[in-house]
Amino acid sequence: MVHFDPNVRMGSSSSLPYDPDQDAAEKRDIRKKYRALEKRTGDQLRPQDIMAAELVEHVEEADELFQKVKNPTEATLDSTVLRNVSSISAQKARAMKLGSAAFDVDDFVSKLAIFMGGRHELADDASELDDIGDSVMDWEKIGRRALAKSRRVPVMGFMLGPLSIEQKKRAQVKRAKLEKSREEERRPQEIKEEDIQRSENETTKNVIKVREILEESGAVNLFRFVINPNDFAQSVENIFYLSFLIRDGLCALEIDDHGEPIIFLCEAPSAQDRADGVTCHQIVMEFDMATWRRAIEVFEITESMIPQRPAAKTRLGGKWYG
Repeated sequence: MVHFDPNVRMGSSSSLPYDPDQDAAEKRDIRKKYRALEKRTGDQLRPQDIMAAELVEHVEEADELFQKVKNPTEATLDSTVLRNVSSISAQKARAMKLGSAAFDVDDFVSKLAIFMGGRHELADDASELDDIGDSVMDWEKIGRRALAKSRRVPVMGFMLGPLSIEQKKRAQVKRAKLEKSREEERRPQEIKEEDIQRSENETTKNVIKVREILEESGAVNLFRFVINPNDFAQSVENIFYLSFLIRDGLCALEIDDHGEPIIFLCEAPSAQDRADGVTCHQIVMEFDMATWRRAIEVFEITESMIPQRPAAKTRLGGKWYG
């Protein structure tokens, strides 16, 4: 049997300072030894290929290496080795044969007969077992020993319960088939391409409209241009349409001397400009209702530069949605 030494010193917190400047050669040596241990305890190893004493040696070797660990990489290798050892140990424990494999039924019956005052040895010939009668065996002796291990009162019972109760007959229940009426069946509404009526591309139309308004107004504060003080949703849509102009290089954004974001139309860079190093930059802008309200208050916006658009409606299968 293998015994683990309880006095084996595991790495204490005081002996494990983090040292990023640990000698590189020492770290390489520790990693090399840990990887060798990991190879000897890898997942491909079968439990029957290694003895329990070898597992103890691997744990002790890993413990000695752990005293020198001062960085997370080596600590990770140590945990991998211990995980492999634990996995193999668990497999070996499950493979141990105990209980019924070590229990001899004939030996138990022989000792039980001797305990109740019967013959000292049971004959191999089964016919001689008939000589052992109830008068020889002291069954009360084994009964008293058994009662000492159980507090349950012996009772008499019947397999089918009290005799006065008749066994219930299981009734056969016929389940009627559920028939659905064809009239009650409903199918999802089929929508064909011609059911969706679109007079024109709304996005393209609105992008062109935003460009025309910006061209008329010239350089203007970003928030004064896109914010609709009466409709937060349309303010978000205005930013969306403006982003197409910035993406295509038709609109520029810069911060003036007062720290305000200013937008204005510009010419899109040509292929030669891009070859000369001209690049377009885009940003991700966070815009919520709190920002919307704050901008209205700070820039004193009372009306929208971009006219209010009517709510869009779409026809699907004879019904309008908007």
